[in-house]
Amino acid sequence: MKIVFAALLALCALQSSAQYDFWTPKEAFAIEVSLENAPSMKRLPIYRNAITALAVSGDFILGGTSAEHGLAPFVFAASLSKRELVSFKDMNEVIPGQRRIRSGFSKGNNNAYYAGTIPDDLSRGGGRLVAVKLNARGEIDIQDLGSPIPNEGIFSLTIDAKKNMLYGISYPTGIFFSYNIATKATRTFRDIVPTPKELHTLDEYALGPDDYLCKALVESAQGLIFGSFPVNKLFCFDPKNQSFQVLSDSIPEVWGRKSLGQVESWAKAKDGKLYGGNAGDGQVFELNPITKKVKNLGKPAMMPHVKGLAFARDGRLYGISGGAPGYTHLFSYDHNKGFLDYGNPEFDMVAPGIEQGIRWRGFRIATLIASEDGKYVVMGEGESLSQLLVFVAEDK
Repeated sequence: MKIVFAALLALCALQSSAQYDFWTPKEAFAIEVSLENAPSMKRLPIYRNAITALAVSGDFILGGTSAEHGLAPFVFAASLSKRELVSFKDMNEVIPGQRRIRSGFSKGNNNAYYAGTIPDDLSRGGGRLVAVKLNARGEIDIQDLGSPIPNEGIFSLTIDAKKNMLYGISYPTGIFFSYNIATKATRTFRDIVPTPKELHTLDEYALGPDDYLCKALVESAQGLIFGSFPVNKLFCFDPKNQSFQVLSDSIPEVWGRKSLGQVESWAKAKDGKLYGGNAGDGQVFELNPITKKVKNLGKPAMMPHVKGLAFARDGRLYGISGGAPGYTHLFSYDHNKGFLDYGNPEFDMVAPGIEQGIRWRGFRIATLIASEDGKYVVMGEGESLSQLLVFVAEDK
């Protein structure tokens, strides 16, 4: 018994110390985006800068934030080469009453990036679809495309750029919708809206829409849209016949935690296979979009959440695992080596006033994206004062 107890203590100590492992690769850096009081510098103010949407457009990181209740978010641009924030726009000056941009950015034609908002008060109107463009200097232009569903925010979004179509899920009801960018025609579907019975089950576990609605959608190479819906189910939407299919395989789960199943992130491999992250148990799975079969790849770390997934130029799938009250860990996956947990990213940040540089630790990372060439992997924090963390992937 004493031997078993000692072994358990050693295991707990090992897992505890892993929380405090820090990863500082070569060529990694942090960009200061936020400060509490910086009137002389371009910085985002406190409580309005949780980075919940990211994209990379050439030299620029495009970001969208979420704010505390009663406050408005920002859209911002930071330069990779200059390693600094270059511009931002207060959403209150563009579309008043919005609070969150958590849909991510979907790249369309003519270098336009599309996102959706969630209002501070849904009783006063719905979330808005926006088209964002950056010029050569990183200056931001935002076009309001209107509200697809009255009194509903936009929780997740993806695009079929070839057909100029957006697909999304509303908040808090979970209505699936399509939006034609050219004609502005919107169509809504209630096929994946939770039933009263499902809502009762979710309510018993004290789960709200943020805990069970699909946080990310993905388009397959075949033009199908994949996502999740309660309880712990995966769906496929076929735009050709406007129909839904519930997949026979569900989201991988830990026994007894089925109600927490929720797709939080997606990444598409070069071979067309889709890789998803389960928020509830922090598992990564592989989905074949043709056979629609799911393979559970396991947990990259002993923590919940997989808030971001992206392939880099080294062929590895990178992701972030964990969340409050624990720290976020960066991990990678490949078919030969499996998962590699790097620990908590800690990158050098150089900015006015800290020219000597400091080590910035990304304890609460909320999103992750890779540049289109796969060279850069960019992470955004989701705190009251959030910064960007960037590292360079190896050239395969």
